[in-house]
Amino acid sequence: MIFEGTYVASVTPFKAGQVDETALRQHLRFMLQGGVDGIVACGTTGESPTLTTQEWSSVVRIAVEECATKPVIAGTGSNNTAATVEKTLLAKSLGASAALVVVPYYNKPTQAGLLAHFAAVAEVGLPIILYNIPGRTSRNMEVSTVLELSRLPNVVGIKEASGSLDAVGSLLAQAGPGFSVLSGDDSLSLPMYALGAHGVIATTGNLTPREMSSIYNLFKKGDIAGARAAHFKLRPLFNSLFIESNPAPLKYALSLLGKLHEDVRLPLVTIEESTKAAVQVAMRQAGLL
Repeated sequence: MIFEGTYVASVTPFKAGQVDETALRQHLRFMLQGGVDGIVACGTTGESPTLTTQEWSSVVRIAVEECATKPVIAGTGSNNTAATVEKTLLAKSLGASAALVVVPYYNKPTQAGLLAHFAAVAEVGLPIILYNIPGRTSRNMEVSTVLELSRLPNVVGIKEASGSLDAVGSLLAQAGPGFSVLSGDDSLSLPMYALGAHGVIATTGNLTPREMSSIYNLFKKGDIAGARAAHFKLRPLFNSLFIESNPAPLKYALSLLGKLHEDVRLPLVTIEESTKAAVQVAMRQAGLL
């Protein structure tokens, strides 16, 4: 399987402190109806660090059920290799199409440590998409490390969120044809498509699945002006949804549309009034309010 197109890192709806399974199913259907190519369940946008194993399993199971014809990528990464292997095995048993595995955070492993970590997870046999986001993990996975990992049969792609277009260009120039490079920054997705990236794992697609998908689809059709116009229409959202830690602003935005409650789990808290105002302005500019 080659992962390309628009994937959305889904939120996990909560209500009264519990996973709201009804809202989750409705939200997944909303995104699928918007034409997205797949879903990431239990990524960090889904607040995976605060989910129990039972909750995590339930969310992945529901996503697999609802997305019967589309890939479901399960977030299985942590800073504990053995725990990551265990969760990746669980994702495989639940029918996930692939696992999204973040660079181990806090531990700050060397590049050799990253190679050993991802190689151990790849032995599970489920397709692995690497996730490089040094702003969250404090460790950047170097291009040479990614290229070495890309030679493993089960490492099929990377969600690249380092913010470096030079790194993206190097990966695209040197990785094999079966290795997908996906944008991990919504605001950089169009520039990355211009370099040859295969798609995006988006946050904004929770709010605007059809519009986010259109950026990729228009670009692939050669309608560069149309893709650019779609990008600039969503650009205020790209910025406002990250004024405070994701997914708190996003959940607030979704609550304004009546999609779900804005509840987040500690240590995240409800966003400040100034952030709410900025999100509302961006939503109006995008035609959502």
